[in-house]
Amino acid sequence: MPLLVLVILEAALRLGGYGYPTGFFKPARIADQQLQRENDSFGFRFFPRDIARTPASLRMPAKKAPGTYRIFIMGESAALGDPEPAFGAGRYLAVLLRERFPNDKFEVINVAMTAINSHVILPIARDCARQDGDLWIVYMGNNEMVGPFGAATVFGAQAPPWQLVRLNLAIQQLRLGQLLAECGQRLRGKDSNPASWNGMNMFAGNFVGPDDSRKQVVYQNFERNLRDILQTGLDSGAHILLSTVAVNLKDCPPFGSLISSNLSVGDREQVGQLLKDGNLFAEQGNCEAALKNYEQAARFNPQSAELEFHWGRCLLQLTNAPEARMHFQKALDLDSLPFRADTRINSIIADAGRQMASPRLNFFDATAALCKGAADIPGQENFYEHVHLNFAGNYLLARAWAGQIAHILPSGMSNGAGAMWASQEACERQLGLTDWDRYNVLAEVCRRLQQPPLNGQFNNALRLQTFSEQKAFLQKRMDASDKQQAREIYVEALRITPDDYYLLENFAYFLADTGDITGASGQWQKVLALIPQDQVAYFELGRLAGLQGQFADAITLLGKAVAIHPSFAPGWFELGKAHAASGDYQQAMKAFDQALKFDPQDAQCWFCSGLALAMLDQRAAAIERYRQAVKYAPEDWKAHFELGGLLGQDGKMSEARTESEAAIRLNPDFPVAHLNLGMALLQLGQLDAAEEQFEETMRLDPTNSKVADYIFQVRALRGKIP
Repeated sequence: MPLLVLVILEAALRLGGYGYPTGFFKPARIADQQLQRENDSFGFRFFPRDIARTPASLRMPAKKAPGTYRIFIMGESAALGDPEPAFGAGRYLAVLLRERFPNDKFEVINVAMTAINSHVILPIARDCARQDGDLWIVYMGNNEMVGPFGAATVFGAQAPPWQLVRLNLAIQQLRLGQLLAECGQRLRGKDSNPASWNGMNMFAGNFVGPDDSRKQVVYQNFERNLRDILQTGLDSGAHILLSTVAVNLKDCPPFGSLISSNLSVGDREQVGQLLKDGNLFAEQGNCEAALKNYEQAARFNPQSAELEFHWGRCLLQLTNAPEARMHFQKALDLDSLPFRADTRINSIIADAGRQMASPRLNFFDATAALCKGAADIPGQENFYEHVHLNFAGNYLLARAWAGQIAHILPSGMSNGAGAMWASQEACERQLGLTDWDRYNVLAEVCRRLQQPPLNGQFNNALRLQTFSEQKAFLQKRMDASDKQQAREIYVEALRITPDDYYLLENFAYFLADTGDITGASGQWQKVLALIPQDQVAYFELGRLAGLQGQFADAITLLGKAVAIHPSFAPGWFELGKAHAASGDYQQAMKAFDQALKFDPQDAQCWFCSGLALAMLDQRAAAIERYRQAVKYAPEDWKAHFELGGLLGQDGKMSEARTESEAAIRLNPDFPVAHLNLGMALLQLGQLDAAEEQFEETMRLDPTNSKVADYIFQVRALRGKIP
C-alpha cells in the first residue's frame, strides 16, 4: 500500500507538469532533423536552482550517421574551453582530425560544464553511454573540492560519502524527490545558499586545511566516481582516453595559506617576518639569503602554501628547476582554497589508468604535453590564470589528444590520411580566430583578474598589466585593413563549416562591434535556426533591436531569452532597458528587480533602475538605487551625477556637493555637473566657489540659458551688482 501511494503521487506530479527532467540530453526536432540537445535543467539536482550551471548549447544527431566517429569530451570548465569555448581544446581537436583525415567524419561533442565535478560527470557519462560514442576523453579533477558535495563547496552538504550523494541524486530523479528537495530548501531558508552566482569569490571563506578529514572523503569519492565513469564507458563499447589534469604551477600563487594553530603569537610573528625578509631578499636578487629565511620559517610552519610557492620561485631563479617544481607542487597541495587538481587527484587518475589499462583504455599525461622538456614547469605560457588554458595551451592539449587518437582509430579510417597535423595558425583560421576574438577573450580574463580571489594574488598586478598591454596592442592594430581581413577570415571559415554556431556567434559579435547591426542580426538568426534553445541568440537579437529603436521587437525577443533561462540576469537587464525606452517604467522596474535578484552587484542595473524610479517620481527609492550603483562602480561619473542631482532636490546640499564633485573629478568636461555643483555651493553659502562653477559651466556650454541667471544671482549676493 505505501508503494502504491508513492506511485500514485509520482504519477500525479508528472501528469500535473511538476518537476524537471534530469538527463543530460533532451530530444529535439529542428528543421526536420531528430537531434539531441542539452537539457537546461540538468544542473538543478546539483546546484541551487537560481544559480544552477547549465550545459553549453549543443546539437547532436539522435542516430549517429554510418561511418561517423563520435567523440565525447567530459570534464569541467578547463575541458569546456573556458573563458571562450569556441577556442577550447575540443574545437582545435575537431579541426586537427578533419584536416589529417579528410576522408572521414568526426563528431566532437563537448559535454563538459563549468563548476561541476565527478559527482556530476558520472550521470553525464551514463547518459553518454546510450549515445553510441566511439571515444571518451576524460579530463577532470579541478573542482573536486569546490564543486557539488566537495569539502569547500557552497552548494550544499560538504563531503558526504559517495553512497549518500548517489542516494540523494537518485531520489531527485523522481518528481516526488524533487518536491521533497524543494520543501527542504524552503525550510532551510534563502540564507542557506548563495543569493547569486559570484564566481570563485563565493568560496573565499571556505578554507580547507591540509589535514582536514573532509579532503580524504573527497579523494575517496573521486576515486569511486572515476572508476565508475571509466567502467561505464568501457561497458558502452567506447574507447577511453583518460588524462591527468594540467594546472598552472609556477605562475599561480596559492589562493589560501594557513598558519599552524599550534604556533604561539610570537612564533607566528617570527614566521611572518622571516617570510617577509626572504621575499625582500629574493626581490633584490639575493636568493641564497632568501632560501635561508624560507628554510628557517619552514621549521616553524611546515605546511605554509605561501612559503612553499616563494621557495619555488627562488629556486627557479637559481635555475634549479627540479627542486623548484617540487616546492611549487607542494604549494598547490597545501593551498587552502583548492581550485586546482592536486597531486593526490592526479595520482588517483594515474592509478586508475594503470590498473584499468586495456586495449580500449589509454592513459595520457596532460602536463607532459604542455611542457617542452622534463625541466619545464607549467605556467603563464599556456594558462590565463590557475587552470584555464590560453590559445597556445588549448592547441597543445588538442594536438596531444589527436596524437593519441591517431593510434586507436579503426584501421579503415587511416586510409588517405595526411602526413602532418595542422599548425596552430591553420587551426585558428578554420576556427575563425581574429583580433576581435582575442581582444574579447582578454577583456573577459582581465575582468576576472579584478575579482576575488584572483585579485588577491601577489603577482596579479603584473599579470593584469601584461594582459592589458596585449589588449592595447590588439586595439591599436584593429583598424580598417584588419577589419577587412577579419571579415574574410570569418567568411572563409564559414565556407568550410557553415553550420558552426560558435563561429556564427563570433562573426555576429564582430559585425555588431564594427557597426553592421543588420549583418549581425542575420548571423544570430542563423544561430537560432541551428540551436533554437539558445537564450543568448534571442538576447543578442533583442539587444540589437533595441539599438535600432525597435523596442516592441526587443521586448518580445528578450522575453523569450529569459523564458528559456529565467536566471539569465543580462536578459532581464536588457528587457528592463527596453521597457524603459518604450516609456513603461513599471514593467522596467519588474525586469530590473529580476536582474538584481540574480546579479546584485550589477552597478549598471542599479543605475538604470534608479533612472526608472526617478521617472516614476519615487525620489527616495531612486536615491538608494544610485547609492548602490556608486558602491559597486565608484568610477561611474553618471551615477555620481544623478545621485548628486536628486540629493540637491531633497535639500541635502552637503551630500549633493560631494557627489557632484566626484562626477566632475571623473568627467570634468560635463557642464551640467558643474552647474549642479554650483547650485549646491550657492545653497551652502559658498558664493566664490559657486561662481567659479557657474563660469566653468558657461565656458563648457555657452548655450546654457540658466547659467547666466545663476551668475547674475550669485554676483548680486556678493554685492558685485548694485
